[in-house]
Amino acid sequence: MCINLLDAQVIYEEFESYKLGETREIKIQLPRGYDGNADKSYPLFIVLDGDYMFEAVAGNVDYYSYWEDMPDAIVVGINQLDKRYDDCMYSEQNSLPIETGTSFFEFISMELLPHLINEYRTEDFRVAVGHGETANFINYYLLKEKPLFQAYIAISPDLAGDMTDYLSERLSKIKEQKIFYYLATTNNDPKTIRNSTEALNTHIASIDNKSILYSFDKFDGPTHYSVPAHAIPKAIESIFYVFQPISKKEYKETILKLETSPVEYLQEKYQTIYDVFAIEKQILINDFKAIAAAIEKNEEFKYYEDLGKLARKEHPKTLLGNYYLGRFYEETGEPKKAMRTYQSAYILDEVGGITKDEMLERADTIKADFGY
Repeated sequence: MCINLLDAQVIYEEFESYKLGETREIKIQLPRGYDGNADKSYPLFIVLDGDYMFEAVAGNVDYYSYWEDMPDAIVVGINQLDKRYDDCMYSEQNSLPIETGTSFFEFISMELLPHLINEYRTEDFRVAVGHGETANFINYYLLKEKPLFQAYIAISPDLAGDMTDYLSERLSKIKEQKIFYYLATTNNDPKTIRNSTEALNTHIASIDNKSILYSFDKFDGPTHYSVPAHAIPKAIESIFYVFQPISKKEYKETILKLETSPVEYLQEKYQTIYDVFAIEKQILINDFKAIAAAIEKNEEFKYYEDLGKLARKEHPKTLLGNYYLGRFYEETGEPKKAMRTYQSAYILDEVGGITKDEMLERADTIKADFGY
């Protein structure tokens, strides 16, 4: 059964599990344009407590990806209604899954994930989301020698006794890949959950490991059951910060203060997106404009040459690259080259508020000033 959700497809599947010995309902939201982009693959969210958490995660993923603040993604929710306690069972002796908890662990890792990877176009970047008991459970996948997920959203976790020690040791040793870890609690959580979450935050925050990208929020006001609505958007913003367009804060606090090339900064930003998310994202026009604004502000006009070449590569049908190269020639004492570069942009597409008329006016001004 499928329904449309703002062009995103929601599919309900009855998944017959050998590990669980039963059929379990899963919900799958495919991103907008999934059917029309046969060559495109997507990050994958696995949402525990899907009976009530799926819609909150799926809605935020759809919203943030619509505004290009995160990549389009596939969201899968696992229905755990009346099964949560059994699914999350662990040993009181060593805090690791036992019995039905082991079965549920293997259901996700050995049945559900292979099924999703086989049936849908998924990237290797995977996010696990949990709340309460399931926020504790997702950590077991992080304890594996090769973590099953690259990002973890743990909201008000009801932590097993040894979990803080396990996580502290594991997160301090991970070197082979980037791991995103988001942790949240609220002042209205049960005292045991609040205290253990804050203790876990203290431990993780003290870890000096550049491979771990960690973020923590303590909310004032939400209940234990309403805090996911507050935490999920914050988690998405934290995990996908580098994917987002250059913000005013990033521009003012980082780019304007660079002592090196802002063009290299832009290239490194998008290389990081590829390295972390395995997504080749085209450099946004607004990000080009932010770098150009910094070049103008700091009067570092020599960087316009590299920016122009990069713009020609990324947006070859537009006049963006010619405009920046024209500015480079204009500011570095080559007016004739600048004039010809501006004139040659007439056959290209306008973009980002830069028009053909503006380009021709710049060429005419140079022609009049120098008598060409």
